[in-house]
Amino acid sequence: MNAEFNRITQEFARAQKLHETDVLALIAILDGDEHGGPMTPGRLRERLNLTSGAVSACLDRLERSGHIRRTRDAADRRVVHLHYAPHGTAIAREFFRPLARGTGAACARFDEAELRTVMRFLVAMNEELAAQRRHDA
Repeated sequence: MNAEFNRITQEFARAQKLHETDVLALIAILDGDEHGGPMTPGRLRERLNLTSGAVSACLDRLERSGHIRRTRDAADRRVVHLHYAPHGTAIAREFFRPLARGTGAACARFDEAELRTVMRFLVAMNEELAAQRRHDA
């Protein structure tokens, strides 16, 4: 499954003339918007394990291509928040719509109890992988 997701990510990067790191940044920005508030360049740097310069170059590419927008925090103008731009949202929806349909079709093959079991397994795997990564660091 990870290999297939990686291939889809690579195809999206090629289609949009982006680096694969740019796509990982887009995913992190989307996760930030959906989980705990907007992503910031600093959090993105930590999440992707990149230098400040690499994050700046990545964000410049994504902003120039219309995928993201940067906004200043109203309470602290020094803080920059990263969001999908309308153009970037439309492109991502169009490209990933077949994946969403496929995910729905796969889920439809299982009942609620089975899906809860699958979810418990996936959460447990993510916890174990994260623990291993922390241990190796």
